[in-house]
Amino acid sequence: MSELRFDGKVAIVTGAGHGLGRSHALLLAERGARVVVNDLGGALDGTGSSTGPAAEVAEMITKNGGEALANADSVATPEGAEAVVRAAVDTFGRLDILVNNAGILRDKSFGKMTVEEFDAVLAVHVRGSFLMSRAAFGHMKEQRYGRIVNTSSPAGLFGNFGQANYSTAKMGLVGLTKTLGIEGARAGIKANAIAPIAWTRMTEALLPAEFEQRFTADRVSPLVAFLAHESCETSGEVFSVGAGRVSRVFVAEGPGWRTDDLTMESIRDNWDAICAEEPHLTPTTLGEQASASMKAML
Repeated sequence: MSELRFDGKVAIVTGAGHGLGRSHALLLAERGARVVVNDLGGALDGTGSSTGPAAEVAEMITKNGGEALANADSVATPEGAEAVVRAAVDTFGRLDILVNNAGILRDKSFGKMTVEEFDAVLAVHVRGSFLMSRAAFGHMKEQRYGRIVNTSSPAGLFGNFGQANYSTAKMGLVGLTKTLGIEGARAGIKANAIAPIAWTRMTEALLPAEFEQRFTADRVSPLVAFLAHESCETSGEVFSVGAGRVSRVFVAEGPGWRTDDLTMESIRDNWDAICAEEPHLTPTTLGEQASASMKAML
């Protein structure tokens, strides 16, 4: 079978100085993409900055015969996001792929979490992905082609103690991804999200030590690269990935129960039917979900 390559394509990978982003950037470059390696170079909590991490990865790519540009602008500001995209277009002439991977942690139990700690995490994960996607969207729409890969998390899909900010941000990215998939369809822009499990500097304090050897970043990046490839026609989906396993994650709605006389007591008496999971519906748009509700009334 032919090898999937990115010759002639230009990619931006945010948070590419370490961990997953670094792995994504190296794989895309290995397969022929010209890569803008973006990383603010700060600490895990988002403080500080350094050009070193992005420059190091870009140097690795060029030493291996690829083309790369290091960039240390912040994705959490409109000016920073625009600067990252402008750097790609000015240097390489186009932009085909955006991998939103940048993130920080400010873990703390809900009762102790400050507003600033909540807002800071959303600013990078959600606002940053929105700003980067917004900056890239116009270029992709003009050329009638683009691939956007967002980074969600099992913490967002299923929750996790001490990560109310992170979980909120990561589930927010699911909604962003699905909407980008809908709005980008006419312009040939595909958007998907991954929910990775990988041993990185962001997760080493959360995952068991035995995960380190099996849940490596390079066992996540092939999915990111496939979702970023022109041959991938899927859009608006979320995929769990870790240790070589890939699976689709979907939001489903059970068959439900309805009555023309809805009361608290009738809900109580029919709670089992309300909570039933089968046969389930997996709407891909708000309209599909509303349509299903209307059908139930007939």
